[in-house]
Amino acid sequence: MKPLMPRATAVWLIDKTMLTFPQIAEFCGLHLLEVQAIADGEAAIGMKGMDPVSAGQLTLQEIERCSKDPTAHLQRAEEPPVAKAKARKKYTPLVLRRERPHAVLWLVRTYPDLPDARVCSLVSTTKPTVKSIREGTYARMGELVPKSPVQLALCSQEELDTALEGRLASAP
Repeated sequence: MKPLMPRATAVWLIDKTMLTFPQIAEFCGLHLLEVQAIADGEAAIGMKGMDPVSAGQLTLQEIERCSKDPTAHLQRAEEPPVAKAKARKKYTPLVLRRERPHAVLWLVRTYPDLPDARVCSLVSTTKPTVKSIREGTYARMGELVPKSPVQLALCSQEELDTALEGRLASAP
């Protein structure tokens, strides 16, 4: 597997280390002649080098080990597990945003003990909207028809199941 930005990594390795061109070419996944062209200033002109040590792709000990032995092969550093990014709600098109109150009505009628906060997170709406629909004071209450948020693609069946499991777990 090549490192991120192989040419920039090669520039940094050529400038900052005593590694041989074959070692750099193998690590970066480049041809030996391309590495020589970078070193001669014929390729990657003006390119800023990328530090593979700070990027977590190599260790200083590995660079030192391979600098002492020109026949040694650079071994990639163990990549730390990537932290999962917080799941964000996806963009909801305007057409579906108009359907949110219908989904809230369905959730409130089907699962009356489902907390407002869970309803809000499932269909990406606000607590005042959920409260007004629950109380029957919503401005367009007469126009609302209960529709499943899964069928409207406002949430997945898994998300709905998870919300319902949390409801059952919090019940006395």
